[in-house]
Amino acid sequence: MSAHYDEMHDATGEVRPHYRALDAWLRSTPEEQLAHKRREAEVSFHRVGITFSVYGEEAGNERLIPFDIVPRIVPAAEWRMLEAGLRQRVHALNLFLGDIYGEQRILRERRVPPELVLDNSEFRAEMHGLPVAGGIYSHISGIDLVRAGDGEYYVLEDNLRVASGVSYMLENRRMMTRLIPELFASQQIAPVERYPDALLEVLRQAAPANIDNPTVAVLTPGAANSAYFEHAFLAQQMGVELVEGADLFVRDDMVYMGTTRGPQRVHVIYRRINDDFLDPTVFRPDSLLGVPGLFAAYRAGNVTLANAPGTGVGDDKSVYPYVPEMIRFYLSEEPILHNVPTRMLRDPDDLRYALEHLHELVVKEVHGAGGYGMLVGPAASRAEIEEFRARILADPGNYIAQPTLSLSTCPTFVESGLAPRHVDLRPYILSGQRIHVIPGGLTRVALREGSLVVNSSQGGGTKDTWVLEG
Repeated sequence: MSAHYDEMHDATGEVRPHYRALDAWLRSTPEEQLAHKRREAEVSFHRVGITFSVYGEEAGNERLIPFDIVPRIVPAAEWRMLEAGLRQRVHALNLFLGDIYGEQRILRERRVPPELVLDNSEFRAEMHGLPVAGGIYSHISGIDLVRAGDGEYYVLEDNLRVASGVSYMLENRRMMTRLIPELFASQQIAPVERYPDALLEVLRQAAPANIDNPTVAVLTPGAANSAYFEHAFLAQQMGVELVEGADLFVRDDMVYMGTTRGPQRVHVIYRRINDDFLDPTVFRPDSLLGVPGLFAAYRAGNVTLANAPGTGVGDDKSVYPYVPEMIRFYLSEEPILHNVPTRMLRDPDDLRYALEHLHELVVKEVHGAGGYGMLVGPAASRAEIEEFRARILADPGNYIAQPTLSLSTCPTFVESGLAPRHVDLRPYILSGQRIHVIPGGLTRVALREGSLVVNSSQGGGTKDTWVLEG
């Protein structure tokens, strides 16, 4: 897993067949023109407000996620394999969530250690025995994939709570079709523009029984949230209301929003706030973001929350190593997509190994996200490694360790011109009456030379992802 895989060129330096049209276009396009197109994209993104805020910085300090105009291309046969693997994985994870909040067979048989689930801070005892619409807990999932030196894809992590970034996928595609229409005309590229319609369909399918024309709303923490643009964007694209907790109230175990025409019943809430803040009468009593009585309405079956409370235990990094076993247990299949080899530092042998090899490993908090709370050993100073060692020793069960994968590279237009940069891929999966895997997803790119950290909060950018049809 050491040498990186080049997405565009094979081992001999030849351009891979699915990149040849792009290669010809790049060769015929002057760098000044590429730079002009990049500036045009930045101006356009600023104009429509595609920004995000970084926690810990001054309020109102919003950033533009850098957009790279060189797309990442996936051939049709490769995508078919990924699609099958993603569908399999998300199906098993939903079955796992239904099981741990139901009969708990996988825990009784100790195929997953019960303490990892029942003592997990993301496990919601309030959900136990509570039926959910269609048996679906994670209606919207994002699965992060990386490609190592052997060319094989690995699942880096699962995002089942609030899978963000889909607005960038959609806006990147819109930008590319405007900036380089000639490339689109020369190839068959699977569309992603149907995502909002597919999302709305899945949300409407999840409505409580006997509701013919359900009202859907997107629940946001508000404009201060780092992903507020996405919340507003998706609500607008679906043609539904964007609401904050203060816009909703519960009466007789039913949820309503205030409108100029009086209270209107809400049947499905696509919530973009964490479990803890959903309902101050059940979870955090100091929450000002949620809706008092919301969980009672949910328990009564009068409103659907997507994603369901308690999904976080399914994407916890301490549970991640057991997803292949979930696939075998629930589906009687072998996993199509493999995990990155992972050491659980609650295990004394794994802990000993990790402490001896911190300079080689990536160490992550089991509840961490966004590139925070992690150590990239090869890029860390001795002082950073020793500081992290102390944190691990204070609470070994809070960490996992993985080998440092040399992520695959794509050509990227940077200040010095075209250069390879490391990438990952987050496809989006919608689970309803059937499972939709959106073709492509969000390619994130580490813009700093040699960096393996692609998160936007850590200076990463994004690319459009083209899945070739046929």
